[in-house]
Amino acid sequence: MSLPSLPSLPSLPSLPSLLALRLPILAMAAVIVLSNVLVQHPINAWLTWGAFSYPLVFLVTDLCNRALGPIAARRVAWVGFAVAVAVSLALAPWRIALASGVAFLFSQLMDVAVFNRWRRQSWWKAPFIGSLVASVVDTAVFFCLAFAGSDLDWLQLAGGDLAVKGAMAVLLLAPYRALLTHLPVWPPSAPTASMR
Repeated sequence: MSLPSLPSLPSLPSLPSLLALRLPILAMAAVIVLSNVLVQHPINAWLTWGAFSYPLVFLVTDLCNRALGPIAARRVAWVGFAVAVAVSLALAPWRIALASGVAFLFSQLMDVAVFNRWRRQSWWKAPFIGSLVASVVDTAVFFCLAFAGSDLDWLQLAGGDLAVKGAMAVLLLAPYRALLTHLPVWPPSAPTASMR
């Protein structure tokens, strides 16, 4: 008597290796290191140069998501998280490093999810809306964790930071559009639970 054959399981999408993701990982790491250095150089009482470089992390994530899909973009975000925490711990007090890492991870995962939700719309909607939503999350989480309960007027700092991130979300549409023509576009299938 033979056993009935089991139905075959659907194949899982292959996970891009870290080696295959080396370019977005290197770009993400470079932006994180640059931003951690620039955040130490104030422009005025409520803004640092890091506010201008940090939004490039959303550009890197969005380009990776467009070209390689959400799984790859999340992998790049997790590697970026490890880099962000390591660099922040080397340059800042533990509370700032913790706030930086948590804000980075939450905002990156939010960017991937929102981008995916809008990816089939006009070319600019997914990166713009994803970056805006992620910027609000990043700013709220970072400043609340880093400065709540302190004597610092952190709401003013957060407002300046968010204003720059919003402006950068608009400005970074130009390089996104320019680089888009040089990328293979990940072919999304029907939306799945992992893409939402």
